[in-house]
Amino acid sequence: MVLTAGAVARLVDGELIGLEDVELVGVAPLDRAGPRELALLASARYLPYLRGSTAGAVLMTPRFRTLTAGPATRIVVPDAHRALRAVLAALYPKPNPAWGVHPSARLGRGIWWEGRIALGPHATLGAQVRLGPDCIVEAGAVIGDGVRLGSRCRVGEHAVLHAGTVAGDRVVIHAGARVGGEGFRFTPSGDGKEQVSHLERLPHVGRCVLGDDVEVGANTTIDRGSVGDTVVGPGTKIDNLVQVAHNVRIGTRCVIMAQVGIAGSTVIEDHVILAGQAGLADHLTVHRGARVAAQGGVIGDVPAGATVSGYPARSHHEVLRQAAALRRLTPIVHRLERIAHHDAHA
Repeated sequence: MVLTAGAVARLVDGELIGLEDVELVGVAPLDRAGPRELALLASARYLPYLRGSTAGAVLMTPRFRTLTAGPATRIVVPDAHRALRAVLAALYPKPNPAWGVHPSARLGRGIWWEGRIALGPHATLGAQVRLGPDCIVEAGAVIGDGVRLGSRCRVGEHAVLHAGTVAGDRVVIHAGARVGGEGFRFTPSGDGKEQVSHLERLPHVGRCVLGDDVEVGANTTIDRGSVGDTVVGPGTKIDNLVQVAHNVRIGTRCVIMAQVGIAGSTVIEDHVILAGQAGLADHLTVHRGARVAAQGGVIGDVPAGATVSGYPARSHHEVLRQAAALRRLTPIVHRLERIAHHDAHA
């Protein structure tokens, strides 16, 4: 696709500064964009790259419009990231799905779908599967017995939806994800005379329920419930390589980033953000609107609206104050060591 700067400005309802006929064929970072590419400037942290940029045009917010450095052709919009989404959709249109059933797909007994469907090479559907209209199941994906998907869902390559999984409309499961498998729960058995008894897996009979507009990242694992259900609320977005254990309940429009681990029976209320590599212990509650910073270790309930970090996770402000205090202590420790060394040799 080729768009002129003027066409981009009209597409995003922005103010065009500079040449209207600059042709743009792609989008690239500000420091690497060429004369036929659009760059983005939405944060002051990228201002050092502006002066040397060779981008054909820059999509920017109003606070940068008067800067003299950098490319002369600019498109000014109130929300640059929102505008960028529209530009990306226009310059990089997604290919139309191959509607229909590939000859190598395997279909179980009693399956049912409504409207169009796209089943890719070697996709497998178990017995009694139900799919809404316009669902896409990509190559090598496996959908277990009795799984139910709403309309316009997409299951990526080699993803697995185990039996007992239920998903709403517009749910996206990325490649390699595992949804609805048995969780990690064992019970000891035997006569109890030995220090470590034999461990037997406790069967999981609950479901895994995903609300409308949920997105599950590549190679993420969400376990089914042991007795009750594991639930992910509408609009929640889960990144790659996340582990959600059995009986976890996640609210609406949460954001859960890469390598987060959530132990069993934990409750995540609405609008919570869990940053990368955060770890949450079992049977606790992260209340509405709370945020856990990267690598935060949560071992107790988190109040509504709080931001916590560190291990054990506590107020982020407190963590920053403690870090600053430690930095101030370092020269004092060095001074005491010098005094002690001098006294020892006096």
